[in-house]
This record gives sequence, structure tokens and C-alpha cells, in this order.
Amino acid sequence: MTLATSNTFLTQKEALALIDFAIAQSQADGVFISLSVRETALSRFSENQISQNVRKHTFSLTVTSYFGQRSASASTTELDREAIAQTLRRAEDLARIAPVDPEWVELLPPQTYSDRTPAFDQATASLSPLKQGEIIQQVCDLSKNAGVNGSGTLSYKASLDAIGNSAGLRGCDRTTEADFSFTARIDDGSSWNRCTAWSIDQLPIIELTEQVIKRAIASRNPQTIEPGDYTVIFEPAAFASLLPWVIWNLDARAADEGRSFMSRSDDSGTPIGNKVGEQLFNPLVEVQRNPTHDLLQNDRFFGNGLSNHPLDIIKNGIPQTLSYSRYWAKEQNQEPTGGMYPIVMTGSDRSVADLIASTEKGILVSRAWYVRYVNPRTLEVTGMTRDGTFLIENGKISQPIKNLRFNQCLPEMLKNIVALSKVKRFGGSVIPGCKVENFHFSSITDSI
Repeated sequence: MTLATSNTFLTQKEALALIDFAIAQSQADGVFISLSVRETALSRFSENQISQNVRKHTFSLTVTSYFGQRSASASTTELDREAIAQTLRRAEDLARIAPVDPEWVELLPPQTYSDRTPAFDQATASLSPLKQGEIIQQVCDLSKNAGVNGSGTLSYKASLDAIGNSAGLRGCDRTTEADFSFTARIDDGSSWNRCTAWSIDQLPIIELTEQVIKRAIASRNPQTIEPGDYTVIFEPAAFASLLPWVIWNLDARAADEGRSFMSRSDDSGTPIGNKVGEQLFNPLVEVQRNPTHDLLQNDRFFGNGLSNHPLDIIKNGIPQTLSYSRYWAKEQNQEPTGGMYPIVMTGSDRSVADLIASTEKGILVSRAWYVRYVNPRTLEVTGMTRDGTFLIENGKISQPIKNLRFNQCLPEMLKNIVALSKVKRFGGSVIPGCKVENFHFSSITDSI
């Protein structure tokens, strides 16, 4: 089999040249251009055999044109310059008749970005379908030999993102990401895990597969326990489905307007600011936005052009800042922050096994599933355990248990953290496992 190589993945020089061309063709008062190129591949497998292989190349250029405080956007998926010029005219026509934006802010001036180079692994960007198939075949063979039903995905993405505006802003980065997820099922037992890296060679695929198979076999014949408040050990993969909910809700405007768990109100319920600087969580909780982390090495800027530099979000259990849009920062006389991602939480040198050994009685949660809001104002959520839940007794896993539904206020969860494990990467976040006291389970579920 011969792999056809793509010649449409732009270089950074070519991407910036297209940005410059688009800006030069603009007839608006101001213009912002964003360009993205993606080379993606996804292989799915189920019942111990590959079931789907998809490879896709996408290009998108978006124009936002401004006439005073009026603006509108238009996009194209075509590379040629005539299509780009037509997209500019379409955005300008729409902008002229758009309503005045009461939250308009001027174009972002040129920014100073870090001189680091985000991670781009050529071996990952050019991974062949044959190599993907060989990796999946190893996983399926391990599953078949162990007598489990294995399913999951192996994917990679090569990305180029470029931005520019008529005020002189320019930026261009390229990155790679590889991701593997695996579920093993046998009888009424199951297990799951996931790993992500910027290089395919950094994924511990075989090690993760063997661990998941072993956990699935151990999870058979689960017993029933009563719902209630328990000490819980969250595997990093499970905690990665909970912590981001807290960080996503650190929005300055929502807090200042009384719509967030970070809001402060007077006795009459009138908003009087936010809780930045207050001791809200256990001092063990330290979270940064850190694109420079060794496991990440992400883009240097956000899609709106603001710098994606390291930023303390929570330090010693105390929120250090909130997420300020450019508009709300101007209203509140603050600096705009950009997004609160990628999320990196500080862990320890302890393993999850160490956390289990320190627990007299508790529950080990391998996965938090279908997490949804109960009360956005207090950040109470509900969800279910899944893919291997176990009772811990006297520092050891004693038996598998049936899955449980939880109803939990997440700020309280962070307050009740008492120990952390080593960190791992899941998607765009770096998260440790943790030990939490008084975590509330409300009922038993039939999920497996």
C-alpha cells in the first residue's frame, strides 16, 4: 500500500501570506482574519476489530469586517484568492447593515508572544493508516487473548492556526496531538481509560490496554452498597471530567453580575463583587493555565489574539483571577486574560495506589460519566460512575460495586480534597488523581 501525501497543508509562511493578502484587499474600517488548517485521522475499533478509518483535511478562513461599531463575519473553505476576496466582500456587505454592537471593542493591537516553539511532531503528522492499523491490531489481539470485548479510538491531529488584523496583529502556530481511548467489557464488568500526547510515540498504548483489561476482569459481579457520603479516590481520568467544570465557571462577568459560585452579595442579594483572593478550596489545590507544560506545549495565542501565557488561576486553594473578556476587562478596569486553558493542576509524587493504601474505607472511581448541571449558581452537578467502581477497605480494593449517581457541589469537592497523585494528560488538560472526603452519592444506577 502506498500512502499519498497531502500537499495542501500550508506552511506558516504561506498562511501569513494569505492573511496579509486578505487584509490588503479589505475595504472596511478594520478587519480581523483567522485561518485554520487541520489534518486529522481517526480509527475506531469494536468487538476486537477495526471498524472505521477516517482521514480528513480541512481549511477555513474567517473574515470579520468592521465599520465603526458594526461588524459581521463570513467564512470560506477555499484556498484561492478569488474566494478569499469574495468572502471579504460578503463580510463587508453584512457589516454595513449590522446593528451597532454595544459591547464593541477596538481591534487588538500587535501583541508580544513567547519565542518558544509549540510541539509539532512530524512522525505524528504523517502517521499512515497502515501504522494506525498495526497499533490497533496489537490492542485487539491483547483483548481477544484475555477474553474481553475491546473497543475504542486512535486519532491524531496536525493543526495550523494563523491570525491577523489591520491594526498590525499577526500570529501563527502549528501543533500536533495524538489520542487513544480504550474500553474493555466482559460479562457485567467494564473498564476504560484514555491518554493524550503531542507525539504518537508518547502514548503508553500497550501499558494502558493491559491495565484496562485487568480492571475490567476485576470489576465483574459488582455488589450493592448504600448511597451516601464517602471518601472517594478519583483516578486522574475521572477527575478530568470534574475539575474543568470549576475552571469554566471562573468567569468575571458572571461573578460580578451575581450569576456564579464566585459571586459575592450583600444581605439583600445585590451583587457586590467576586471572591477572588478568598480561601475557597483546600491549600493543596493549585491550578494554572500553562501551555508550556512538558506534556502540552500548546499554541502561544488564543483565537482572538490574546497571549496564551502561563497564568496562576488557583494558588494554595485561593482563586487568583477570573476570566476577563476584552469588553468586561475594559468595563472593570482590569486586564483581559484570554481563555482559562489549558488547565494544569499540580499533583504530587504519589500514585493512586498510595492514595488507596491511605484510605480506611472509601470508593475508587475510574470514570465520571454524563456530568450535567443541577444548579449553575452554586455549581452543583450530577453524574454517574462508570467502567469500574470499587469499594476500598483497610487500604485495599475489596470488591467491585454497582455504579452510583452523584449530586455534588464542585467547590465543596475542591474544599474537601485531602491528597493528590501524579498528573497525567487527558485531552488538553493535565490532571492528578485525588482523594476527596464527604463526596455525595445519591442513588444506585444500572449503568456499567
